[in-house]
Amino acid sequence: MIRSMTAYGRGEHSEGDTNFTAELKSLNNRYRDIILRIPKTFQALEDEIRSQIASKVRRGRIEVSIQVEKNAAETEYDLELNLPLVRSLIRIFEELNEQFGLDGKVAPETLCQMRDVILYKPYDVDIDAVRPAFQEVIRLALDSLDTMRRVEGQAIEEDFLKRLKLIEAYLDDIEDRAPTMVEAYHKRLKEKIHNISLDIELDESRLVQEVAIFADRCDITEEIVRLRSHLKQFKDYMSVDDSIGRRLDFLIQEINREVNTISSKTLDSSISARVVEIKGELEKLREQVQNVE
Repeated sequence: MIRSMTAYGRGEHSEGDTNFTAELKSLNNRYRDIILRIPKTFQALEDEIRSQIASKVRRGRIEVSIQVEKNAAETEYDLELNLPLVRSLIRIFEELNEQFGLDGKVAPETLCQMRDVILYKPYDVDIDAVRPAFQEVIRLALDSLDTMRRVEGQAIEEDFLKRLKLIEAYLDDIEDRAPTMVEAYHKRLKEKIHNISLDIELDESRLVQEVAIFADRCDITEEIVRLRSHLKQFKDYMSVDDSIGRRLDFLIQEINREVNTISSKTLDSSISARVVEIKGELEKLREQVQNVE
């Protein structure tokens, strides 16, 4: 089963008067990279959340956003004045007034706008009490994400099958055409020798030897066999319920290597044309594989 690395998932869960919302967005990445945004109050759960996500997502960049909201008007923060800082600021203002003859009082709202004058202190939270809610909302978001990844993966799989079928058809043409290369070479070589040396008797044994050397040098049977094996393995991997993106990428490299070898061995324009078509389909496969987990 192919899963796309590009997807979105969302989960919502309520516990008492508190609503939990988790959003997951996954993007292409060579490795697994989990970016987590969570309220500071619950940062003690970060490692557990990462582990839960990692158990379901093996590859890709996963951006995670978790929000916690209370239904009541109660705030989860307590506000407190930073009294040492306020005293220092007032002392500085008084010194300014004394040194430069300024006659003004500092308004409370002016002080409150200064950095770190008001401290935000989160209420103490019972982590053990909220842990099940976090696990559930992450589970729901992961299920939603996986559903979308499977749908996208199905579209990718259909595209793979279409391109593999084209490659196999081109390979059939190459295999059918390959035996004629030796015959054509034999005929051309014989004609060239005849045209160059009309008065010299043709050495048939020598001609046969040259043709045999050519046939051995341009034989692509092994490459075709390996290519078919790689294409079958590619299809087999597509049915594996695991992270297969890297394995498919490696197989494409191996397929491309065999195709290049066939290209270097052949002198037939028809086979060369099929090789070009195969390379075009391989490039499209390579682009799509970058989306596979």
